[in-house]
Amino acid sequence: MVTIKHSRPGVVLAASLAALFLLVVLGCSWIDVTTYYQQGAVATGAPIATDLAIEVLKKGGNAFDAAVATGFVLAVVHPSAGNIGGGGFAVIRNGADGRVRTLDFRETAPLAAVETMYLNDDGEVIDSLSLYGARACGVPGTVAGLHALWQEYGSMKWEELVKIAANVADTGFIVDDFLAASLTEYHRELTLYEETADIFVPNGQKSVAGDRFLQLDLARTLYAIAAEGPDGFYSGEVAEKIVATMQKYNGLITAEDLASYLPVWREPTHITFDGYDIYSMPLPSSGGVIVAQILKLLEPYDFARLFPESVDYIHLFCEASRLAFADRSEHLGDPAFYAAPSTLLDAGYLDARRKLIDPQHATPSTRVKPGSPPIRESEQTTHYSICDDDGNMVAITYTLNTGYGSSLVVGGAGFLLNNEMDDFSIKPGVPNVFGLIGGEANKIEPGKRMLSSMSPTLVLKDDKPRMILGTPGGSKIITVVAQTLLNSIRFDMSAEALCAQPRFHHQWLPDMLYLEEGQFDINIIQGLIRYGHSVKERKPYSDLQVIELDENGMMTATSDPRNRGKASGY
Repeated sequence: MVTIKHSRPGVVLAASLAALFLLVVLGCSWIDVTTYYQQGAVATGAPIATDLAIEVLKKGGNAFDAAVATGFVLAVVHPSAGNIGGGGFAVIRNGADGRVRTLDFRETAPLAAVETMYLNDDGEVIDSLSLYGARACGVPGTVAGLHALWQEYGSMKWEELVKIAANVADTGFIVDDFLAASLTEYHRELTLYEETADIFVPNGQKSVAGDRFLQLDLARTLYAIAAEGPDGFYSGEVAEKIVATMQKYNGLITAEDLASYLPVWREPTHITFDGYDIYSMPLPSSGGVIVAQILKLLEPYDFARLFPESVDYIHLFCEASRLAFADRSEHLGDPAFYAAPSTLLDAGYLDARRKLIDPQHATPSTRVKPGSPPIRESEQTTHYSICDDDGNMVAITYTLNTGYGSSLVVGGAGFLLNNEMDDFSIKPGVPNVFGLIGGEANKIEPGKRMLSSMSPTLVLKDDKPRMILGTPGGSKIITVVAQTLLNSIRFDMSAEALCAQPRFHHQWLPDMLYLEEGQFDINIIQGLIRYGHSVKERKPYSDLQVIELDENGMMTATSDPRNRGKASGY
């Protein structure tokens, strides 16, 4: 294997030419070339965002500065998920003191929200009301969240960081094949409201690859945020436009909702697994708890005779996932409104749950119930990972929920609003758009944060940074993150292999094992069926963004080959 370690152009060029010579002259297709970065690494879902984040680092900014700039740039160049009209989560490590913290900038239910707001007079769910239009929107948190991150840890000027995105919106960028295909796929949703169609399908013409995409209203909004900070979004002219759009389309968000929104710093969900420290999001994200449950349920099993695509491994993983997702349905919600059991990760409780796993037979989900811990008291999301040579680590996952969110653009302000209200349990026992079941813990209440599956995650060993990862994918976020951690720690995969590895998913209900189509041998599929699994193939999913660090702090970065993302560094 040829390994290139570099951080300076001369070394890069010489080593790259040497590797290329070996590949061409010797014809050795088995040679694996790994690029290492010394000063900083970035992996995002959009090449423009990655390149601009690297420029921030090269200007002397830290990982937090680059993360703030990236969040706003993705709102411009990745409109299906990047956003200022949505919300999300960050897991960060401050290199100066080694402290790991999490930032919750999840959306909240408007103060006028009520538990039955999506039900008709007969108590039945009104189709699509929680998915499209003004009633589907939670109070956005992204702008406040990115500002809180900058305020605590940023080193560059706020205005300079936000203006990077404003300039891209103002001067435009070239539409690539990925965005063009996305605009085609969501054509119906993007023509539901005139404000949205005016931007994404102007004069009835959708953008094609090679077009320059200008977003002048969004540019004005971003310039206001650059100049005024969160006040440029949550009050003043932009806030007035949000409220006017709500009133026009019978939405609930008011000026009071916007003015009262606050992000929250929280302590991370933390477990140890095989000697690694794994940090992820706490509630109201279910991601950290459920990833942790899956890992700890599997930790005692001997993987020596297993491999990532073996029947026995896939079966064990799915059985652990089945148990964890059952707990999710009953016990998890916004901690400000519902006290989740503090013992969901206790060894004794997990030992009892593990005994329900049959190593050779799938347990029907109808027979798997949420556990009773002892009492002591979206698909279209995007993730990015950033690290610098001071040991600062940032994992951010944020979203509008489904692709292009509520499909509603704020008139005159140029940005899409989320449809995160669908992430509440809009009726007990009725699945949301991702098929997830919820109950009392996640019911709609004014000011409440809806449960999420987003799982931005950091991994350390011996107090040293080792990995930053996360992905979009709705409920599949949890299983992709858990599989990636197992593939790295137990199966010793490289970052490139982690992102390319075929994926599978089980979430308790529906009782179905999903496999990425065309990626699993027929003998594997038949073996899983013999174990009692109902198997269904589906198109490739998620968009994993991974940064790995070795014991010397050298970084590798990889973006999922399923999509257009880019990983880079210097």
